[in-house]
Amino acid sequence: MQTAVILGERPVTLDDLVAVTRAGSRLALSDASRTAMRVSEDWVAALSARMDRGEPTQAIYSINTGFGSLSGRQAFGTSAQARDLSRRLVVSNAAGVGRHLDAEVVRAAMVIRAASLARGYSAVRAEVLETILAMLDRGVTPAVPEYGSLGASGDLIPLAHLALVMSRDEAGEAEIDSGEAAYQGRPMSGAAAMAAAGIERLVLGPKEGLALLNGTSFSTAQTALALADAENLLATAEVAAAMSIEALMGFGDAFIPELHEARGHPGQIECAANLRRLLAGSTLVDGGIGRDPVRQPPQDAYSLRCVPQVLGPVRDTLKFIRGIVETEINAATDNPLIFADRLPGRNLKAVSGGNFHAEYVAFAADFLSIAVTEIGNIAERRLFRLNDGTLNRGLPDMLVASEHVGMDCGYMLPQYLAAALVSDCKTLAHPDSVDSIPTCSNQEDHVSMANNAGRHARQIVKNIENVVGIEVLMAAQALELRLAERGAGPEALSPAARAVLAMLRATAATDGRPIDHLTRDVVLYPRLHAATDLVHSGAVRRAAQDAMA
Repeated sequence: MQTAVILGERPVTLDDLVAVTRAGSRLALSDASRTAMRVSEDWVAALSARMDRGEPTQAIYSINTGFGSLSGRQAFGTSAQARDLSRRLVVSNAAGVGRHLDAEVVRAAMVIRAASLARGYSAVRAEVLETILAMLDRGVTPAVPEYGSLGASGDLIPLAHLALVMSRDEAGEAEIDSGEAAYQGRPMSGAAAMAAAGIERLVLGPKEGLALLNGTSFSTAQTALALADAENLLATAEVAAAMSIEALMGFGDAFIPELHEARGHPGQIECAANLRRLLAGSTLVDGGIGRDPVRQPPQDAYSLRCVPQVLGPVRDTLKFIRGIVETEINAATDNPLIFADRLPGRNLKAVSGGNFHAEYVAFAADFLSIAVTEIGNIAERRLFRLNDGTLNRGLPDMLVASEHVGMDCGYMLPQYLAAALVSDCKTLAHPDSVDSIPTCSNQEDHVSMANNAGRHARQIVKNIENVVGIEVLMAAQALELRLAERGAGPEALSPAARAVLAMLRATAATDGRPIDHLTRDVVLYPRLHAATDLVHSGAVRRAAQDAMA
């Protein structure tokens, strides 16, 4: 049975967002949110009534004036003009290009926009949120191009493509102007998708157009989903690193708790503890708690020895990013915000500010990109070491025990692939937040580029999922070679490594063939794709954790 996330009962968490976006949980609106929303809605409705009665009405940004540098030129006279203004804003801003964003990103943005509007400061009717919730529930996903947002003035262009589908012109329109959407996965016009789902498209009221467009929803959606995957990726990277350390007969001294407590960073201490649990029970690791190392000097290369000092900072950085992301999911980010029952001493309850500026999100995405790139950076160095017969402590070159040396390339090329992916990440990790190009006649003279940062973070996470998948494949191969070298059975391995190895060997590649031990060259890409899927789905992490339980 689907669980429901209720807007207004408590803040929406990253886990809630993932549950609605990926797992089919429902999103609903609480009575408390309906009550909160009605306060600002009634204030704008009263303003509209005064306009229609012909009473003098002050110019209020985005309700009865133009936008950006066009504000303050003229105050419109009727509520009909204010409604027309909302629709014209949506139409004019639907100007994106590029491939369509993944459906999960669009769904996440819809959740975030709903959470923002439910705060009650945006002067939108409950019907607006109910329309978004119905679209999520019934499988209407607007087609949103990936390019167009500057991450300030909100994600105007991508959000306009969402609003284009859910709203309509009061005077009527051609179906071609209803945008594009998918209904339960089938592409069609926005009007057709909404009709197929039985959802009425709205005529937007005063301010509702800008309330839908002027927020950080897509930037936050990209970053939030990248973060959710990065948290899983980090835990899986620890598993893969432990498998490599075990296969390379690494030293346990590097993970002794006193060593990490002497430095004091929580992420490093936690990572070292995780590695101790992952390596516990292995006969291949030299030294550790209560055991002197046999080989001297008891020092591995940094890519093995310094895993806690590299993945620890990643862990702490991701925790910091989660705080920013979860705050932003619940933030009121349009402009102006309406504080109808507050601000004593003021008649003007619409307050213009800059909550749409996504610098927080841009920083979060940039930090995430840098941190996840380092997961891949150090993992790729372990792949290189596993392949090199001069560095891998006696394993065959390229991890293949060929009958004739040089006949098979083994795992040579997956390391090339990892190098290419990590190099791509180093380019993508250049911080977007330090860039700004002024727009709107220099009214919007500093922007965050948060949506670009979020897009790049998502790509970096995908790249490094592939790298860690390669490490799982290669470490599994290396562990089997090490056991054969020593004439030992699987019981010589740690329970965690043994469980991941068994799970991997029981999994089919994407071509249907088994992911078995490599004794000669085969077509590798189906195995690589399957290994990445195991990383992304959390299967590798869960197999190891279950074995340690």
